[in-house]
Amino acid sequence: MKNNTRKATIDDLSQLAQLFDEYRMFYHKTSDISGAEQFISERLESEDSEIFVVDEEGKLGGFVQLYPLFSSTRMKRYWLLNDLYVNPEFRGKAYSKALIEEAKKLCRTSNSCGMYLETSKENMIGNQLYPSAGFKKYDEVNFYEWEVES
Repeated sequence: MKNNTRKATIDDLSQLAQLFDEYRMFYHKTSDISGAEQFISERLESEDSEIFVVDEEGKLGGFVQLYPLFSSTRMKRYWLLNDLYVNPEFRGKAYSKALIEEAKKLCRTSNSCGMYLETSKENMIGNQLYPSAGFKKYDEVNFYEWEVES
């Protein structure tokens, strides 16, 4: 299969914001195209995340977004694979795995020790995809979250 993945640019903003909005709605958030465009624009302009896209002849069909973290115990960069989404029209073409491969390349080229992700227990596709792409599920740790009250 031809590699249709590449690093996102500011020229992708409109289509990428649409995909990001679809991704957020998958996680039960209200559609907010202008907010999605602003958020993605800030990520691209400040270069504080890495975004790779699936591009089929100028039409974007999916993306993966990673944020840099650091592992103190390993004394290396670590990546958080925070967002992975493929539009339903583009599914069944192994694009999720291709985007994960781009993320793995980023890990190797940035001399990082790996990447981390989380997904909901209800995400059946993701819970099959990630182990098949080489991710190991950790049951040995507790994950905690604290949120600022709105």
